[in-house]
Amino acid sequence: MWDDCYEGKSLLSPESTSKLCLSITHVFQNWLKSLPEEIIPTILIRLPIKSLIRFTSVCKSWRSTIKDPSFIRTHLTHTLNLNDQNATHLILLHNYGFKEDSYSLHYDKNEVSQYCSIEFPIGLKNRMTNSCFRVVGTCDGLVLLADDLGNEAYNFVLWNPSIRKYVILPKPSVSFSTHGNYEANIGLGYDAIGNDYKVVRVTSLVDEPDHYPRTLVQYYSLSTGSWGMLRPLPPCLVNSSRVQVLVNGALHWLAICWTDDHQIKYVVMAFDVGGQSFREIMLPESLQLDELLEFRLGVSGDRKSIGLFVRCKSESDCFLDIWVMKEYCIEKSWTKLMILTPQGPKRSLPEAWCFRRNGEVMLVLEDDRELVSLDIGNKQFKNLGISGGQVCSVDSYEETLVLLDRKDAVSY
Repeated sequence: MWDDCYEGKSLLSPESTSKLCLSITHVFQNWLKSLPEEIIPTILIRLPIKSLIRFTSVCKSWRSTIKDPSFIRTHLTHTLNLNDQNATHLILLHNYGFKEDSYSLHYDKNEVSQYCSIEFPIGLKNRMTNSCFRVVGTCDGLVLLADDLGNEAYNFVLWNPSIRKYVILPKPSVSFSTHGNYEANIGLGYDAIGNDYKVVRVTSLVDEPDHYPRTLVQYYSLSTGSWGMLRPLPPCLVNSSRVQVLVNGALHWLAICWTDDHQIKYVVMAFDVGGQSFREIMLPESLQLDELLEFRLGVSGDRKSIGLFVRCKSESDCFLDIWVMKEYCIEKSWTKLMILTPQGPKRSLPEAWCFRRNGEVMLVLEDDRELVSLDIGNKQFKNLGISGGQVCSVDSYEETLVLLDRKDAVSY
């Protein structure tokens, strides 16, 4: 018997384990009910999501407390602080290609072990125009899904897999049928000033008769459930990107801008979600722009600034440059961390995916699409045992109650 305990084997059958858990939950609920009403929120705020969802069925007062927007926000803050202290942050992995469309949560630790798999809402699959929704990015437990590849695909969804709820966004007013060909980018952020979550869509119209494309900015407000329009940007073309870079309350995209003397410059466009304003961040001065280069923005490992991956794969040259802006918005702080050259017997060049919280870089191998982690300090690779598939995204994630108070959210 003790050997079984030592090996981590359960001495109870699954049925007995289930009954024991229910019994413990019942005892805990009775204990909570015996406490003064005013200290209940203080205790509930420390409980995990699954327990809180279950406790909404205990009584009306608990349900009202847990679904209160201020409680949801306070619980989010507590979760973020706890994850910082215990290094229990999660990453959301979306994988599509080799086997099936799958979503899973993993610990952002050395081993990147799986935390749990995620069930995708069947109701959303029936709405798809393309073969799958892509994960644009995450913010406070909300996942922004987009099915927008093609001229007539405008399906956008805010999804919280932790509480199994989602909100379908209305169709934006800027479309192919109304404005012609365009390059579009979309992102999700939190407006701390208005206490609102906003989806920002930046659309560069490429069929304009003028020499420079016109770039329109729309935003969807979760609190109002509708789209609004901001003033157009100065002459620029925001590069179409599948990834969201949210840092310090601002969304970031790469863009080509034109100066007053008709010169071209390549910049990072940063949109302050709360202030609803744009600013330009220059790329590294030493960076030589070339049409053969592939650029990808990312969030730095400490989550306080931005990173940049520059990939070149041509007959004459093949490399991957890894940059980080060590001080946010201080352009002189751009630092090249390393230059990666083709690896392995086949001399293939990995694709950079993102920075991890420990400072390592997650990459996908070109040949077998396996995910690996690169330690920039010792330049060592570690296979994560995860297939990248044809379509893959890796985003930071926190389990939260956001959307629990929304009457228009669909449950599944």
